[in-house]
Amino acid sequence: MSTAVNRPGPDDFWWGVATAAYQIEGGAREDGRGRSIWDTFCERLGVIADGSSGAVACDSYHRWTEDLDLVAGLGADAYRFSIAWPRIQPDGRGPANPAGLAYYDRLVDGMLERGVAPVATLFHWDLPQALQDDGGWMERGTAERFAEYAALVADALGDRVAAWCTLNEPFVHMGFGYAFGIHAPGEARMLDAFAAGHHQLLGHGLATSALRTASDAPVALVNNCTPVEAASDSDEDGTAAAAYDAFHNGMFLDPVLLGRYPDALAALADGVVRDGDLTTIAQPLDLLGINYYNPTRIAAPEGDDPLPFAIVPIEGVPRTGFDWPVVPSGLTDLLVGLRDRYGAALPPILVTENGCAYPDGADAPPYDDVERIGFLDGHIAAVGAAREVGVDVRGYFCWSLLDNFEWAEGFTQRFGLVHLDLATQDRTPRASYGWYRDRIARAWS
Repeated sequence: MSTAVNRPGPDDFWWGVATAAYQIEGGAREDGRGRSIWDTFCERLGVIADGSSGAVACDSYHRWTEDLDLVAGLGADAYRFSIAWPRIQPDGRGPANPAGLAYYDRLVDGMLERGVAPVATLFHWDLPQALQDDGGWMERGTAERFAEYAALVADALGDRVAAWCTLNEPFVHMGFGYAFGIHAPGEARMLDAFAAGHHQLLGHGLATSALRTASDAPVALVNNCTPVEAASDSDEDGTAAAAYDAFHNGMFLDPVLLGRYPDALAALADGVVRDGDLTTIAQPLDLLGINYYNPTRIAAPEGDDPLPFAIVPIEGVPRTGFDWPVVPSGLTDLLVGLRDRYGAALPPILVTENGCAYPDGADAPPYDDVERIGFLDGHIAAVGAAREVGVDVRGYFCWSLLDNFEWAEGFTQRFGLVHLDLATQDRTPRASYGWYRDRIARAWS
């Protein structure tokens, strides 16, 4: 099926929802799918809060038509989903697995049949285990394998995908997966994890070239970004906040938009960044994906802390079930700050994730999730405020369509507009689903 695809122009705005393959698909051993680092990580005792995994997850591999009907029922313009690398290349290299491509072929056609624009993320943390066995993102070769995988997917789907997202949240994957060890692959390299971040960015650059060879759909990089504030006016806290901003925001935006790493990271880049890398990374983006959940407050570290910063709580604001502070104005500050920081180098923005989790125990039928409705209302208003002062934001994607496997938290944190019964796999729209449907219908009027 090949058809004209809705793509976001200057006068368009996409309202959508987002999911990720390992978090919803299941079917972990079906149709030739290989093992991912999350399959391996979930087998470790005690690393997942409830002992669950994505082996079944939301069973969307079999229930994808039901899930696309839920997307369409919102009146959504677009659906951001991710493609599981191990379904396409079970070992992370070599020819494509036909059954894996066929699944995403059906999925993309199903979106188009429902009038929903497919926004495909190529890497949402589920690296093939075989590549991790060779060093994972700590090795340059993984960036080259990623470009080969991108080319296979673009050849198969490039005529129908509305936009490509190369990587999802490389900061989080580097930090939680390679620096602190609380996500797959579970390595605790601390500052040496810089190499895993750089090689992800190099993979982004190489994949961007591969995508543009086979597809004319716009290309985006998706970063989890946060406005950073110092805990006090002291020079020490200010220096720590600047260091954190360099790691969290600058490391994954400056090379792409400015062609260089922040000065604060120069020592870490030495010996990792090779000639020509930054040129490859800094190819112009068509769109920039921004995931926002909360701002971050930073103080100077104490004692023998190996990191040059310490995260401290933001007091006096509501908190989600994840204990994240609820600060909608932080999203306006972030978007305006990006415009001011990068100027003409900043491409149009999609808010590719924004949402909140609240405990399931307090969420009994009829699933009247008033806290989630308030969260979404405030954050959508924050996007509107940024647009009113001239920030070019062309889309908002709620995380998430339905409750899913939330990484190290398992199913203990529920982000869904749709409630998932894990025992029966029944999907029940929450009050927030109806609210978001009505909000989409109003658009910006």
